[in-house]
Amino acid sequence: MMIFTLAARELRSLFLSPLAWSILAVVQFILAWLFLSQLNDFIMLQPQLKMIDNAPGATELVIAPIYGSAAFIMMMVTPLLTMRLISEERQSGSIALLMSAPISMTEIILGKFLGVFSFLLLMSIMISLMPLSLLIAGPIDLGLLASLFMALSLLLAAFTALGLYMSTLTLQPTVAAISTFGALLLLWIIDWAGDKVGSEQASGLLSYLSILRHFEALGKGVFNSGDLIYYLLFTCLFLILSIRRLDADRLQH
Repeated sequence: MMIFTLAARELRSLFLSPLAWSILAVVQFILAWLFLSQLNDFIMLQPQLKMIDNAPGATELVIAPIYGSAAFIMMMVTPLLTMRLISEERQSGSIALLMSAPISMTEIILGKFLGVFSFLLLMSIMISLMPLSLLIAGPIDLGLLASLFMALSLLLAAFTALGLYMSTLTLQPTVAAISTFGALLLLWIIDWAGDKVGSEQASGLLSYLSILRHFEALGKGVFNSGDLIYYLLFTCLFLILSIRRLDADRLQH
């Protein structure tokens, strides 16, 4: 299918980009350092943990915080990967060739989305290799690890869809990156305002809109279909908006 052809092309272009390799190296280095730091703290706490009944294990004290840190770091990294998806095509003038090709706007958007998301998913798999290395020393909660990986994957899909939409709105990749980061940060902290709102309904709405609250729920191993639906709707919404934006551009041309 043309979608997968475009996705493979986008993924290939990322691996040919020094920026993508730099991001990959920096993210892995930071998370590896945090992982070793958390592991060292866990080892130091072993005497106290042995005195506690049903004490939390390595999965809760080492692995879960790493995925939380990864989510925050990815919020800053994703805009750098999505900023050029459409805006760079506009800036270089190649968008006209892309629109005149015998492919639909849906195929273009989904292809670019899958290309970047595949790269981010690969980064998530590499991050997961660090927790899996603990299996050499002893058992870990594989169910919670799977839930954390799923939560991070859904979060990255939402980040990518929003970043792609922002890239359709501007000619400048830098503007797209800043706008994406600003929107993601707002969605990250919007529940803070919910705690200060007097109205219970308004507080509940702001909490539901928070992209972090749903990640935290899934990251605790509590599977709620509402959290899954939130991310699916969020991702689909911004993909549809991106398609409609490109359709409008095609009509203008």
